[in-house]
Amino acid sequence: MRSALALLAAVSPVLAGVQEVWWNITYVQNANPDGLAERRVIGINGTWPPPAIDVQSTDSLLVHAYNSLDQPMTLHHHGMFFNSTSWMDGALAISQCGVPPGQSFDYAVPIDTSGQWGTYWVHSHAGGQYVDGLRAPVVIHPPVEKYSYDEEFTVVLGDWYHDEHSVLLSQFINVANPGGAEPVPDSSLIYFAQNASYLGPIAGTHPHPTTAAVGFNENATLPFQPGKTYRLRIVNTSAFAMFYFWIDGHDMRIIEVDGTDVEQSSVDLVTVTVAQRYSILVTARNDTSSNWAIHANMDTDMFDTVPPALNPNLTSSITYDSSASLTDLGFIDLYHDVDDIALVPLDVEPMLPSTRTIELEVTFDTMDDGTNRAMFNQKTFNSPLVPTVFSELTLGSNASVVEAYGPYSFVLNHLEVMDIVLQNGDAGKHPFHLHGHKFQLVQRSTDYTSDDPALNPPIVEGQANPMRRDTVQVPSGEGVTLRVVADNPGAWIFHCHIEWHLEVGLAVTFIEAPLVAQQRGSIPQVLDDQCKTLGMPTSGNAVGSLNALDLKGLPEGPFPQF
Repeated sequence: MRSALALLAAVSPVLAGVQEVWWNITYVQNANPDGLAERRVIGINGTWPPPAIDVQSTDSLLVHAYNSLDQPMTLHHHGMFFNSTSWMDGALAISQCGVPPGQSFDYAVPIDTSGQWGTYWVHSHAGGQYVDGLRAPVVIHPPVEKYSYDEEFTVVLGDWYHDEHSVLLSQFINVANPGGAEPVPDSSLIYFAQNASYLGPIAGTHPHPTTAAVGFNENATLPFQPGKTYRLRIVNTSAFAMFYFWIDGHDMRIIEVDGTDVEQSSVDLVTVTVAQRYSILVTARNDTSSNWAIHANMDTDMFDTVPPALNPNLTSSITYDSSASLTDLGFIDLYHDVDDIALVPLDVEPMLPSTRTIELEVTFDTMDDGTNRAMFNQKTFNSPLVPTVFSELTLGSNASVVEAYGPYSFVLNHLEVMDIVLQNGDAGKHPFHLHGHKFQLVQRSTDYTSDDPALNPPIVEGQANPMRRDTVQVPSGEGVTLRVVADNPGAWIFHCHIEWHLEVGLAVTFIEAPLVAQQRGSIPQVLDDQCKTLGMPTSGNAVGSLNALDLKGLPEGPFPQF
């Protein structure tokens, strides 16, 4: 069996350094970060929230994860490429079977060879565990930042439920909910980190003892000094909610999006949907006569109903002088989205010609079993019995047969350039994330069904430097074209990052350069052993058959009612 350290050494001829963390994934009782209700959460080493991670881009990250839960778990380092080692990606049923209770797995994140830095996060990709709290920010520092600033903080946003994910999911996927109304959060959270530590509560406040070491919401504040410039790294760790973020009395300039440094862009409002990240520069005021409100308001248009008890508008603060009063300017006149396609990356990557187009239309419907499901092209995703990367690496020449992976899959040639044309036929907004890659935003339409080029313009080929990111929002009725270079052999999931929508099948998988993947590496034996512990096959097609086309026993449906 190859150790995780050996794997890191294999992908890095000169090992600059390995930052190791030891995470015992545990339940934590009686957490109450919003001050409204105690609940059990999933934390690390008996505490919540899980530790923030800071690492240098010249280092690799090694997360020793031990599962003290009563169910299989995984960790997904969101936005990381895992070049040619997609079994480290942490996507349940795609990358691995899951770490069984009482066992461990070492997640090797080869940052030093990925050419990545910026703002990311880590979360479970199994059983909705990140809804229950298994999520934390990750900051990767390059040797030299593109912009200069005096200090930085990470701003963690997230929605918050008082019931556990399993309870909410059973209510959501239910014949009593044929319209598919998603669970609405009970509240939301904002808290801050710096140098891998969370900022404590405002002096004189009395937070709940289980989470008393961290300041949340009105008990959290950012300390500013006059004239200094601060980088704020905003991360949305929600299961469902998008946030509108702004700071009273201060200007904001976007400088990074999902790990891509961009030309400065002044904004009055930052829209951060689920799983997205933005860095902004904020220059402090020159007086200390007042402290100022930080706002993070949930987009309630995404909710079927707004419960009377829900306060969707978070308020925290910037503190110049603890004895000064707080200035809160209240609501803004009109919400609007960040025009992300207009942002310009600092590192230039020209648009390559596409040789393939994959159209994916989003719809939801009440299915033949009475439940509401999500679909791409009228098909709802079901997990394979064999993790997809295991199939890719064990099928030999048959690994290029797309049917082997089930009806929700696409096989890509090595270095193929493709367009994913996303069309949102649903009534709500959706954030979509592609594992293992950044995509270029090369076209947006405000009505994907229209023949009017003003509403649905053609792609402009030959763009010098399109915007790149890993998570994109598509509003209702709109479309976006994502240009992707298939330069990362492995198996990667593409899905809506609203957790409830992933649970009801809004996903497909891309199996990339399978014959090249077979030449580049092998799955650690411990992952094979853990699949067997969980009673799952580890070779063959999606159901474990060596006959690529024999899919007897593959989970399918439910199906639309025709």
